Amino acid sequence: MPEPRLLHHLVDHAADRDGNAPAVTHGGVTLTYRELAAASLRLARWLADRGLQRGDRIAVAAASSAYLPALIYGASRTGVVFTLLHEQVHGTVLEHILDDCEPAMLVSDDPRAARPASLRGISVVGTSDVIAAAVGAGTAAGPSAAEQQTGLPREPLQVDAVCLVYTSGSTSLPKAVVTTHQQAVFVAQAIHAELAYQPDDTVYCPLPLSFDYGLYQLFISSLGGSHVWLGAAAEAGPSLLANLNRARATVLPAVPAIAEALARLLTRNPAAVPPLRLLTNTGAAMPGEPIAELRRLIPALRIQLMFGLTECKRVSIMPPDEDLRRPGACGRPLPGTEVFVVDSEGKRLRPGETGEFVVRGPHVMAGYWRRADDERFRRADGLFPQLHTGDHGWLDEDGYLYFVGRRDDIYKERGFRVSATEVEAAARRVNGVREAAVLPPAGCRPRAVLFAVTALAADEVLRALRRELEDYKIPPRCVVLGALPLTGNGKVDKKVLAARVDRELADAH
Repeated sequence: MPEPRLLHHLVDHAADRDGNAPAVTHGGVTLTYRELAAASLRLARWLADRGLQRGDRIAVAAASSAYLPALIYGASRTGVVFTLLHEQVHGTVLEHILDDCEPAMLVSDDPRAARPASLRGISVVGTSDVIAAAVGAGTAAGPSAAEQQTGLPREPLQVDAVCLVYTSGSTSLPKAVVTTHQQAVFVAQAIHAELAYQPDDTVYCPLPLSFDYGLYQLFISSLGGSHVWLGAAAEAGPSLLANLNRARATVLPAVPAIAEALARLLTRNPAAVPPLRLLTNTGAAMPGEPIAELRRLIPALRIQLMFGLTECKRVSIMPPDEDLRRPGACGRPLPGTEVFVVDSEGKRLRPGETGEFVVRGPHVMAGYWRRADDERFRRADGLFPQLHTGDHGWLDEDGYLYFVGRRDDIYKERGFRVSATEVEAAARRVNGVREAAVLPPAGCRPRAVLFAVTALAADEVLRALRRELEDYKIPPRCVVLGALPLTGNGKVDKKVLAARVDRELADAH
């Protein structure tokens, strides 16, 4: 087959290359690549039969299944744009998304999602309907290249949208990043060139597919002919180690909370070492402690740290274990892309100087859905937009990125600029502190607040921080918790922390 141009070409290539290889497993169901490609064709015809056309949208707010990847590839074949929502999204946020993307169909088993969709005239189907259409009456044999478009409309263009990814802002309702076929295929190939998934790899993915880091495991694995074992958020807790061994997982895409959980579980049960060869990280800066512990407990493990944003999927990737030689770095730009640093006036800075990261290349998304005037996407050369990330850091002489903090992560304390990321990292270095999060000042909250998961008293944490930070960077208040609240993507849920502090301030008045 020719090189993949459209998203579904990835699974077609894998089916042609080794169709009997396992592609995806979930809930006791495993589909080979040939079966996955065939199921995606049935679902493409099912979507077309239901009247969905190129450019229409479908939204999925349901738990993962082995057939969800088939629906994704089926939508790609018909030119239908898919958006995957966490199954727990409902209420105001769901209503906003339904009004914003105006899907022709919602896939959900939750009455809280079905009701507002029906009120808006949106067709609602359950996951059982999707599975029935995917299984169909056909055989497991995949179609030939000549048969693939039989009964389907003309294939979409590379520049057509294929996916909307809704990002949750810190204060406002989520907005959708528009991804085209061309961008999705380029990103998948560029990431795979760095991570090099292999045909004998099993990628255990406890991240929801609504999180683009989880979603792209499907695409990267198709390129490598690897097996994706779809987990669930609940499986990233006490059962994580057992699930990794049950799947015989060799690759684990992790966020910090998952790496920290795995390190704790292995410390308690060092004999249950899973066959992991690679751990990757993005979503938030990975603390050094769990990495060091995992390397000690799994000697064969290689680690590749990454830095990414929904707006371009991945900014940079470290070579395996390069963090040992370049502490604090988060990688080099993807092949075929460029990252540079600018000051507040947009002037490019030299290596070592701190400013805002700007990203250029074919991985930068087309922009935000129905928000064409957003300042983060600026066209400088008439070809590709350049993304002003809002993330601050610097580049070294060899082009490695060093992340300092986000624009909304930087705050003023006693007139000095402070990075919440820096304070969190320092708190985690305190002996006895397992996890930490900093809530910057905002609104009626005049000072920063540190949250720590520890057996230490709050004042002991703050005293110990004086050995790690300048006094002006130390938050005046520390709150000790049993665990940090997490979003469905495994990131610290600072909205929950903010609600707690703001409620306490309101009660005090």
